[in-house]
Amino acid sequence: MRCKNLKVERYQLSDKEVIECAQLAHKLGYGSVALQSGERSDKAFVDKITHLVQEIKKIDNGSLGITLSLGEQTEETYRRWFEAGAHRYLLRIEASNEDLYYKIHPRDAKHDFQTRLNCIDTLLRIGYQTGTGVMVGLPFQTLDDLAADLLFFKKKDVAMVGMGPFIPHPDTPLWEFRDQIPSAEKRMELTLKMIATLRLMMPEINMVAATANQTVDPQGREKAIAAGANVIMPNLTPNEFRENYLIYPDKACVGDKPDQCQTCLDMRLAAIGHKVLYGAWGDSVAFMRKKTQKQYPFPK
Repeated sequence: MRCKNLKVERYQLSDKEVIECAQLAHKLGYGSVALQSGERSDKAFVDKITHLVQEIKKIDNGSLGITLSLGEQTEETYRRWFEAGAHRYLLRIEASNEDLYYKIHPRDAKHDFQTRLNCIDTLLRIGYQTGTGVMVGLPFQTLDDLAADLLFFKKKDVAMVGMGPFIPHPDTPLWEFRDQIPSAEKRMELTLKMIATLRLMMPEINMVAATANQTVDPQGREKAIAAGANVIMPNLTPNEFRENYLIYPDKACVGDKPDQCQTCLDMRLAAIGHKVLYGAWGDSVAFMRKKTQKQYPFPK
């Protein structure tokens, strides 16, 4: 998806298409939706997101929760979207080790490690249920790096974490280093260990069973749930656009229609003794507990 990749066919959903996706989510019983995009910060984009959040909040008197994943923005923009009705924000750190961060990002003014950290802190300060995360099995990544990532999540006291195996894409610079990454099986094993360890460290946060898990292992999402993940994000993007959002080869579930995906998820989760919680925002228990303690602090 990187800007220098000219093989990608860029697209933008219309406001009407986004609203229809949100209405479909409500119809299917999902309690919340996530809006994700490439990183833009121009006025037209900021205005568009503000409008979409406000319109989604009108569906069934605000019954849908709204998560945003729209990259680095100014504090003013983050506050504007929060006041419009968004309440969760996902901004992956990708790598908490600064040296590793610059090995997997272009080293330029638009990809500054400290800026990414500042954005996460700003989201936390505003009051978003803030999520972050890393890729597991990156080139140059060590076990010490992964351990430091877990400590980073704990120190920031985030409400959500997404971790999945790194999958190299042939149209990106990291493809050159594909021989230096662990096997798919090893990356999956490392991901499960990361999820299980973090569940012990932060027992009440939300953790995503990423689609990447299922891409490297047909039972990957189920294994992630069994290891400690508790969030699954079915894709509601209109099918005609999904082929243009292949962030890695052989991405799972690209051709599934929303109702088919829902049936599939219900069956997959039932097979491992779990079920989808429909009609609920699914807020992090850790976040809600912290919020309650701020409103009703215990006497000293």
